[in-house]
Amino acid sequence: MVTVDDVRRLALALPRTEEHLVRDRVKFRIGRIVYLALSRDETELGFAFPKEERAALVAAEPEKFFLPGAGDMRYHWVEARMAALGVAELEELVTDAWRMCVPAKVARAHLEGGAEGGLPPAPGLARLRAAAEVFGAFPGVDRSWLALCADTAPGLDLSGAAHRAALHRWLNTWGCRIRYPREGEPDLLGKGLERWWSRHGGLPGARLAALSDREIGLLAAAFGELAALPVGRRTLGPTAAAKALFALRPETVMPWDAAIAQRLWGARDEAAFARHLTAGRAWARAALAESGGLDEAALAAELGRPGLPLAKLLDEYLYVTITHQGA
Repeated sequence: MVTVDDVRRLALALPRTEEHLVRDRVKFRIGRIVYLALSRDETELGFAFPKEERAALVAAEPEKFFLPGAGDMRYHWVEARMAALGVAELEELVTDAWRMCVPAKVARAHLEGGAEGGLPPAPGLARLRAAAEVFGAFPGVDRSWLALCADTAPGLDLSGAAHRAALHRWLNTWGCRIRYPREGEPDLLGKGLERWWSRHGGLPGARLAALSDREIGLLAAAFGELAALPVGRRTLGPTAAAKALFALRPETVMPWDAAIAQRLWGARDEAAFARHLTAGRAWARAALAESGGLDEAALAAELGRPGLPLAKLLDEYLYVTITHQGA
């Protein structure tokens, strides 16, 4: 038996996939093309499948597969009972459905482990140590972060105006260029953050290496809504949203910037951010395993950046090897 979390984990690991809730049904799509859809009670899964082959599929395993409703018979589509599927079989069905909806080169890159496909390899402690040395040598590199931590101790809480203002200042020190309100003007960012926080104040707080697939999905959804937050004539955007999430959950979220997102995932949407966190989790686990049993605090000290979470060290590695090299 498989669950909606199994479907979500597999689908969001595939390039260009986005999750949407449509009329109380969870659907996964590429652009406007839906390739997976769960029933409202999440017991049945519809998926893209060649319509010329589905009669044979249903005839071979009628206890597992069945034809779609009359309105969907014209599409390349078939249905399955979730209770009858195993995880390995689900992975094959999800991947094949996804392949029907993306360009062949995207599918090939993913399945062959190309740039837009499987997770990039973990950097290893030697490369993390080298990147930490480079990043730590940048003038005043930790000044703004330490100031934010001091201004919002014991932790950033966006229900307070002072904390929202502190986050605004910190984001701008990292080049987000979010306009400050003039005297008498409404604080669009502050009000937007307050509303967003009222819905997402319970963000997962596990360390990056310990995140579950469900928690990654929750963080990605929060990221998507935050990135779309209106700020004057534009939205907050994916870079500022990722950095804001890191500020809120520094032990949990590995942030990105435009260069990192584009190089690794070729996109900066919610699905790409889920893949980014999934990669960060794998890298964090690999680093801890390679350390021979050190905890995060001891590992950060051993890498020359004491007091920082592993999520931050991985972000620094990406900044040094991607953003800084391309500057």
